[in-house]
Amino acid sequence: MPISTPLVFESGITSLPLLGRGKVRDIYAVGEDKLLIVTTDRLSAFDVILPDPIPGKGAVLTAVANFWFGKLAHVVPNQLTGIDPETVVSGEDEKAQVRSRALVVKRLKPLPIEAVARGYLIGSGWKDYQATGAVCGIALPPGLQMAQQLPEAIFTPATKAEMGDHDENIDYAAVEKLLGADLAKTVKETTLRLYREAAAFARVRGIIIADTKFEFGQDEEGRLYLIDEVLTPDSSRFWPADRYKVGSSPPSFDKQFVRDYLETLDWGKTAPGPKLPQDIIAKTAANYLEALTRLTGTQAL
Repeated sequence: MPISTPLVFESGITSLPLLGRGKVRDIYAVGEDKLLIVTTDRLSAFDVILPDPIPGKGAVLTAVANFWFGKLAHVVPNQLTGIDPETVVSGEDEKAQVRSRALVVKRLKPLPIEAVARGYLIGSGWKDYQATGAVCGIALPPGLQMAQQLPEAIFTPATKAEMGDHDENIDYAAVEKLLGADLAKTVKETTLRLYREAAAFARVRGIIIADTKFEFGQDEEGRLYLIDEVLTPDSSRFWPADRYKVGSSPPSFDKQFVRDYLETLDWGKTAPGPKLPQDIIAKTAANYLEALTRLTGTQAL
């Protein structure tokens, strides 16, 4: 497997102020108006960061996100600045830490929601549908099966949870209260257009994008930008089209493989997370890399 980037569980950039560490990304300030986002090889499951890094994961996520940022730039502006991350850090060690896994982005004000698009009935949407016949308050036809494609993609937003907590689905009325009617409408329309265009492209490459979440931010003038990560195996449910079958949960190019393994353990899904066997680590790394290869036709990292 052509993974040439060094393992980075936690970055140690001392030449820039550290603003925070998320489940996967470390964020540094670059002046007053830009950020350095380092995508590490950390893996979280059930909102717990696991102790073992996944080789190449950060580089794969960065490459996939960059691919989509470029392909979807005609729909909405994005956070990218085009600045080489290696030019904003000091020394060979720091340059090695950011190589192929970091972005220098505009510093924007994030909107307080996760903009989720669903094209298939799975996950929390399937559970919601089974209980209520709807997803996030959106009524759906009766008799749909697990993993079935919806008549049309739907916008099912969620709140942003603090570290260790779970995002909570909200209805559109709640989005209007948070963002105002005009911005809510723009976010919904943009989310669904991004999803539809990406899903159509991915389908040709043998990948079904069952659902995905986008994040948006605004500049000081109120302009909307696509931020964070975009259509990666961490933020989306990618299914191999050749293994898709209505009525069952398909395999996916993400950490579901790890979740399935963890479900077999006597573990309370609280920190600290259990160590992973080497074969689980290798299989997970291969899943991420296959998503990149299918989408972009390249394995270069």
